[in-house]
Amino acid sequence: MDFTHDTVMALQAATALVNSAEAPDTLTDVEDLHALWLEYGYTGRHDRDEVELAAVRELRPVLRDLLTAERDEAAPVVNRLLAEAGAVPRLARHDGWDWHLHAIDDDRPLADRIVVETAMAMIDVIRADELSRLALCAADGCAGLVLDLSRNRSRRFCSTTCGNREAAAAYRARRRDGG
Repeated sequence: MDFTHDTVMALQAATALVNSAEAPDTLTDVEDLHALWLEYGYTGRHDRDEVELAAVRELRPVLRDLLTAERDEAAPVVNRLLAEAGAVPRLARHDGWDWHLHAIDDDRPLADRIVVETAMAMIDVIRADELSRLALCAADGCAGLVLDLSRNRSRRFCSTTCGNREAAAAYRARRRDGG
């Protein structure tokens, strides 16, 4: 399934944001938030202060619930989040990207824009019935989210670290069992 660039970026950003809450927490200061803002191409207002950081950190459980919901549970959540934010979709073109959707003013707080961008991306996921592309990490003891955009739907781990840890554990088990 090919999603548009803005959908992919919003899903990747939301997954990274949710996973930042896993131990160790990787969103602990304003500079961590700024790095996330840069990496995922956010535009518009960016206060770079503790209030903004706290608001974005508070989104993590909300986004986790949305990204792990079943399709029929996710749709009303998307509708509620968009209504609460007063989202009004419009076409935008900027920073070298062709026409894509924005649904909230650029001067709104970053946390509001993250919620709306994630909800807008989830519209595409729900409509395409592709929620299976969002899953929990297959690594023992990891609660991270996996966004699998591969053609063969083979991604099982939230990070290379989890994948390597599981491969090493499997190798040790094979050696221990004489294989």
